[in-house]
Amino acid sequence: MDNREDLASILPFLPVLLRSSSLSWPPQVVEALKALSSGPHHSSIDSGVLLFLAISDIRSSLSLSSQRLASSAADGYALFFDDLMSRDEAKRWFADVIPAMANLLLQLPSLLEAHYQSADSLLNGVQTGLRLLNSQQAGIVFLSQELIGALLACSFFCLFPISNRGAKHLPKINFDHLFASLYDSYDEKQENKIKCIIHYFKRICLCMPMFYVSFERKVLPLEHGPLGVSYPKADFWSKSVVPLCRFEVFRLGLLEDQASEALEVDFANKYIGGGALHRGCVQEEIRFMINPELIVGMLFLPSMEDNEAIEIFGAERFSNYTGYASSFRFSGDHVDNREVDSMGRRKTRIIAIDALSSPRQRQYGLECLLREINKAFCGFSDLSKFHRRQKLFENDGCCSTQVDQDLGGPNCISTDYLLVGVPFYFDYFHDALSSSMETKEGISGSQRIRNPEKDSRYLVCQDDIGIVTGNWGCGAFGGDPELKSIIQWLAASQALRPFISYFTFGEAALQTLDQVSRWILLHEWTVGELWNMLVEYSSQRLKGKTNLGFFTWLLPTHTAYDSQMCDIR
Repeated sequence: MDNREDLASILPFLPVLLRSSSLSWPPQVVEALKALSSGPHHSSIDSGVLLFLAISDIRSSLSLSSQRLASSAADGYALFFDDLMSRDEAKRWFADVIPAMANLLLQLPSLLEAHYQSADSLLNGVQTGLRLLNSQQAGIVFLSQELIGALLACSFFCLFPISNRGAKHLPKINFDHLFASLYDSYDEKQENKIKCIIHYFKRICLCMPMFYVSFERKVLPLEHGPLGVSYPKADFWSKSVVPLCRFEVFRLGLLEDQASEALEVDFANKYIGGGALHRGCVQEEIRFMINPELIVGMLFLPSMEDNEAIEIFGAERFSNYTGYASSFRFSGDHVDNREVDSMGRRKTRIIAIDALSSPRQRQYGLECLLREINKAFCGFSDLSKFHRRQKLFENDGCCSTQVDQDLGGPNCISTDYLLVGVPFYFDYFHDALSSSMETKEGISGSQRIRNPEKDSRYLVCQDDIGIVTGNWGCGAFGGDPELKSIIQWLAASQALRPFISYFTFGEAALQTLDQVSRWILLHEWTVGELWNMLVEYSSQRLKGKTNLGFFTWLLPTHTAYDSQMCDIR
């Protein structure tokens, strides 16, 4: 089998066995799954109680009995399938879906074999096989939707080993706590979360989707490399001459319903998925319910560090919903009509970034400001293209002098070398730009670039892929909404994204966000200038010199403000 190292890293976390260089189920498991696949007339599995007994038997055959599941899991399965699900629906579930899921599980070893045989041919030799994407190791995994379906069937049957996941900082992946929470303290939102999952299995068992989903760990290196962008310090942000990108404010609507091709921000827990498989039901957990393929990332993605983000590209949406938190309700089937890219992925890009939890007053300290802006910058930047370009430079023995010559001197930066999403000239080209830029229209070369259209030689935007976000880290995590909106704007601009679409979700503190962003754009501030204002405000807030919100503190009080705003309305 190819990709032995990949398999070796993930095998302890999979239920299948490796024997004679091939993957397989134990014979007892094969027998049990074949019985389930033949339907309730053969297996006699036609209730939640009997289903969980079958699950327990399969776990015993896998020697997992000593790895205890949530104590109320059996009661949760029984409650949902025997009491909450209608008799007609339950009959169809046990007659049609459970047999199809058993068949899918029987195919898991062969699906994994086929995956590893083709993994390195997807991205011209780039490693894409299923493996642990450990902390501080940038990498990407490509999975077919069929393989994802089989892995999530393992979660439903609680077949993943759990004893060694904590040591690797991996979240729980089996569904036992999802069902146990339903029984322990019933509420409708938990029932409706499970309805989303059940609907997903109904859909894929009726017609298996055949596209791909990629999972990428993005890392801003803590150490500075010869050609790369490293974890930025305060000086990096303070001196940035990058213009601010377009800022759009939406008071109504949902991130997942936006029509543009953009990075949609997942307000994540550092353990991706957060409470999706427990009792959680806010932004991240809801997204994992309506796009259940996201859940499979919890299998192989350990918790994120401060310099890391996770990007998931291609996850299909299966469910509609209404409400939020306790009012969350499954509202039926969703047909995902997003286009598919050349790699076979739906054009849905989700970027998981975890905010500081309960930062209170310390969120105004410089260290916390840097942590949040760098976290967002890591997520918003296209670091994979940078790393591939860096590898090319290393292979060619290309040094900075050669790059300068190839570019035609410091006044000509081509898109081939100004890496998408990476402000390359801050490390090498910044001094050359400051000292050698031609004087134009009375603006000296030492002054900052003010007009990105006129000075397009120096900045290359990331195509038309912007950022769609909202009140990241501001709900249960307790962040300042005004602070977080500006931080995300700065990070998106520095990552050379063309726009940021911000959904306020009715947050009272952001009533003036539209006016404030337009006023800032009117003054053509750079990232560095707005960052410095944010740092100054935060310093005053930290020292108790002001209790005002950032927007009130920032905006001028003189009468010229009103006339300026009238001009741009």
